Amino acid sequence: MHSIATARAAKKALLFATVLAAAAPLYGCYTPGERALGGGIIGGLGGAGIGALASGGLAGPTLASAAIGSAGGAIIGAATAPHPYYYRRHRRYYY
Repeated sequence: MHSIATARAAKKALLFATVLAAAAPLYGCYTPGERALGGGIIGGLGGAGIGALASGGLAGPTLASAAIGSAGGAIIGAATAPHPYYYRRHRRYYY
């Protein structure tokens, strides 16, 4: 099998761009569901990138590390969601 061989600097730049692109939409996520989804995406992409670099581009270890990263990212994302802030004013609830 052939591995995906590119220059080390190109791999680092590609990994950085992928993580940055995945993190950008998560700027306004506040509910636990949104945070879990975003954490799962970031964890999966990070796990796939690390697995691909560590295994030389083989599919099996890359997919396994992506699944582990996605599960871990979803758990951490849901656990770190901020609590909603509610206050009552004139019988209306504001978020």
